[in-house]
Amino acid sequence: MAPRIVLVTGVSRFLGGHLAARLAADPAIDRVLGVDTVPPPPDLARRMGRAEFVRADIRNPLIAKVVARAEVDTVVHASVTANPDGARSATKEMNVIGTMQLLAACQKSTRVRRLVVKSTAAVYGSSPRDPALFTEDMTPHELPPSGYARDAAEVEDYVRAFGRRREDVLVTTLRFADVVGPRIDTVLTRYFALPLVPTVLGHDPRVQLLHSEDALAVLERAARHDLPGVFNVAGDGVLTLSQAIRRAGRAPLPLPSAAIDPIGRLARGARLADFSPERLRLLNLGRVLDTTRLREEFGFAPRWTTRRAFDDFVTGRGLRPLVGPRRIAAVERGIRDVVARWS
Repeated sequence: MAPRIVLVTGVSRFLGGHLAARLAADPAIDRVLGVDTVPPPPDLARRMGRAEFVRADIRNPLIAKVVARAEVDTVVHASVTANPDGARSATKEMNVIGTMQLLAACQKSTRVRRLVVKSTAAVYGSSPRDPALFTEDMTPHELPPSGYARDAAEVEDYVRAFGRRREDVLVTTLRFADVVGPRIDTVLTRYFALPLVPTVLGHDPRVQLLHSEDALAVLERAARHDLPGVFNVAGDGVLTLSQAIRRAGRAPLPLPSAAIDPIGRLARGARLADFSPERLRLLNLGRVLDTTRLREEFGFAPRWTTRRAFDDFVTGRGLRPLVGPRRIAAVERGIRDVVARWS
């Protein structure tokens, strides 16, 4: 059954806002409500067209009134995020408490019949004992006790519990690989935009990516069709981290793992890149998803491979190779000085 009234969370960000715009462009959908704590940027707001922005905090139980009064039948929860745009505690509250309150609102509603949740491949963790490919039925060997990966695992636990309580609601969980593209801002795009890219000495993990346009297409398909289940979502193929750094025209800065933490604190403080514990483990070990179920059961084949998605990001951002060894040497000296002070 096609959706009639859709609510999308996280519309101030790229995926939520552009998804609301796509759904609002369909005259077969009566209403599209975009929910967030802050309004979308002006250019994104214009793209959203007739979508109605509702300034609301999904951590507040009042979100239930929004769902009930609008008679929402389809909810797309796109606001779970890893981007370190504020205090870690606030991000966790939005991810976990916000999901709990949104699910409670869906629980109370007699109209909601479809729930789509944007999750992440980070739920699989990163471990030396990991398989070559993760399928949806696998569980992590080791999951960090905190951070975004933990948030996502808790979110999925609550979503599964909701599905057991409301068997009449079709629940779709989408585990995205890292998303890149010329217009989206994520922890990974910030990482590869650094002039010198810190890496863990002695490690060259496999990187699997998802183009932002494919991410939007998957969310839109899930919102429009009855496709319950858990699905890995990623582009075909992989790059090694060293290959990706070269294709971006950057220079690697191999550091011992002990030095990544102080550098990471500086980078997070400046909002340049994320070097959280789960990101550090990913830089050590990598992670690759099996997307067979996405193709065969969900009926979607990504247009962009990992390589093409990364190249489109590089081209779209206008990343240029570093010029001259002097600049590299100067930055290296500065980073070594910082590491020495933290040692």
